[in-house]
Amino acid sequence: MLPEPIEGASATEQREPNWGFAAAAGILGWVLDAYYFFVLIFLIDVLAHHFQVGKEAIIWSISITLAMRPAGALLFGTLADRYGRRRPLLFCVLFFSIVTALTPFAPNYTAFLVLRALYGIGMGGYWGIGASLVMESTPSRWRGLFSGIMQAGYPLGYLLAAVALRAIEPYFGWQSMFLSGLWLALVIVFLTLRAPESSAWQLHRLPSVGHIFRTLFAHKKSFGYLLLVMSAMTCLSHGTQDLYPDFLKSFHHFSNETISTLAILYNIAAIIGALVIGHLSEHFGRRYSIMFALALSLIAIPAWAFGASVPILIAGSILMQFGVQGAFGVIPAHLNELSPDTVRSLFPGFVYQLGVLFGSPSVSIEYILRNHLGYRWALTCFECCVIVALFFIFGFGPERRGHDFFARSPDDVQQK
Repeated sequence: MLPEPIEGASATEQREPNWGFAAAAGILGWVLDAYYFFVLIFLIDVLAHHFQVGKEAIIWSISITLAMRPAGALLFGTLADRYGRRRPLLFCVLFFSIVTALTPFAPNYTAFLVLRALYGIGMGGYWGIGASLVMESTPSRWRGLFSGIMQAGYPLGYLLAAVALRAIEPYFGWQSMFLSGLWLALVIVFLTLRAPESSAWQLHRLPSVGHIFRTLFAHKKSFGYLLLVMSAMTCLSHGTQDLYPDFLKSFHHFSNETISTLAILYNIAAIIGALVIGHLSEHFGRRYSIMFALALSLIAIPAWAFGASVPILIAGSILMQFGVQGAFGVIPAHLNELSPDTVRSLFPGFVYQLGVLFGSPSVSIEYILRNHLGYRWALTCFECCVIVALFFIFGFGPERRGHDFFARSPDDVQQK
């Protein structure tokens, strides 16, 4: 049974005049979220010395942050589907910004771990709210482009953290790195206060938290499929990014400066890929655009893993990350369109963060393969298997490109 549209109004006609404030707030929040995450990545040695622990103890805090992300998605996603997008988004941004600002002043390592766990809750909670707000606020004809812009916020946050390491830390100290995002948090608060509440949420609002969880369980098959999607996509992303700097250093014996230059170049390519493929998905469909991006990544593997010179490795890594993040650029639109209308914040956000959790062992698997196959073949075999699996997952999966967020759905009728 097809959903019935609202009488006398189309999706584009229902846009609020200030929808740009909502889209900007959602996108910038994801940039800030990523920035705060990667700040710690660049300060592992400094933090280990400050808290007088080994490097492995600081790395363990990263695992704790990632493990808490699904809990944040569950908490904040539920709040956003029950009480609207704006207030939970405001609270989430202020929550993870304040927790991050307190981090360098933790009196001991245990307090530091607690703060990083709390940050993980905020980090995990934000994507579902931000993505649903952006997708619901953006005119449907631009949904693919803004999906790419939203997802490009992650590599952009990585880049900004790298820039801050050179521009802020030498002059103001490492503690300032954890404080430097507060100004952007205030900008996001201002934008959110100016933004209208999501009309789509108001249309599909459920009367209680119990109704929200019943709807979530009622769509367990869709949840299972999208969880498979996000677990495999996490393997694709982390499998091509996390160990690659170590591969360049230990196998090719590149200097830190060379590795840093490559990282900047392929992160720029990642941002461009998310924008380009996200926009193309509006014309060629979500699944076909993702599969095209995956094909580019597959083509890049020989140069990415077996390149014998710096120019070839640069070309391979640029094409690889253009494809990987290009595929990811379609994900916000694809997940939101396939999610039930009444739980569009909780459903995709929880799926996204659980997928990150389930796909997180990918780096450990690659490292184990390295001991048996060598670095180049370990990266190659793992990513080839992941890309082929994703071709099947998306090739036989569903798609709802252009889904009308303002149409009545069966859940509206059943739950109200």
